[in-house]
Amino acid sequence: MARRSVLFSPGDQPDLIRKAPEAGADVVAIDLEDAVAPTAKAGARETVAATLPEIDPDCEVCVRVNAGDGAEADLAALEDAVEHFDSVMLPKAADADDVEALAERLADHGFDVPVLALVESARGVLNAARIADADPTDALLFGAEDLAADLGATRTDEGTEVLYARQRVVTAASAAGVDAIDTLWTDFEDEEGLRRDTERGIEMGYDGKMTIHPRQVGVVNDAFTPPPERIEWAERVLAAREEAAADGKGVFAVEGEMIDAPLLAQAERIVERASAAGRR
Repeated sequence: MARRSVLFSPGDQPDLIRKAPEAGADVVAIDLEDAVAPTAKAGARETVAATLPEIDPDCEVCVRVNAGDGAEADLAALEDAVEHFDSVMLPKAADADDVEALAERLADHGFDVPVLALVESARGVLNAARIADADPTDALLFGAEDLAADLGATRTDEGTEVLYARQRVVTAASAAGVDAIDTLWTDFEDEEGLRRDTERGIEMGYDGKMTIHPRQVGVVNDAFTPPPERIEWAERVLAAREEAAADGKGVFAVEGEMIDAPLLAQAERIVERASAAGRR
């Protein structure tokens, strides 16, 4: 299952919820947390519960619940829509205990879905490996905006102020074998900036990126989908590996390039991404 793009949709706006799957995102995250004012939470829960059964999306549907006790009211309201979403996003995950507590609440309300844990605080960054290793965690998401606020840092386009945290989150996700989803690019009119920032995330090893506007989805999906020439290279490398193994060779070359373990891993990752994106 690909998670190249995660598109947020406000939980108190049913028209946007219905339209969100049309953007082509791999994951649509219906937001009951930051996108909804505190006074509108109760109404948003009713809206999401009523709207989810109306859509038949060809993507993963996720609901971002509120942190702590707020999740209890969210899940109680969604019990009748249990068959209409695929995962739950946990905001402000500070430690593995937060993931486990949400998983217990999910079980209490009859939900059997994975948790996508959003790391967006200093404590969460320091505990990223523990959060990623928690059994219910299926993806680790990096939230730079809330982290910068927690640190008192100034956000910049270059992102040097959150570079350590960005690398720590993707490393923790990789070590645990779960998806790593990169932070938002908040200026949805800046397509070039989004493209550059997405490429930075890909270079670090991220599997996908969060988005806040439908126009961002295509840019992100394209960036995370290997181009045909890279897919062809990867397939040649993996085919040559099979031939070399059959001949008892541990070292082999493809078109004059010596192939070692890191290049094999790169080829496997390209093929996996191509398959997930339906390009193979």
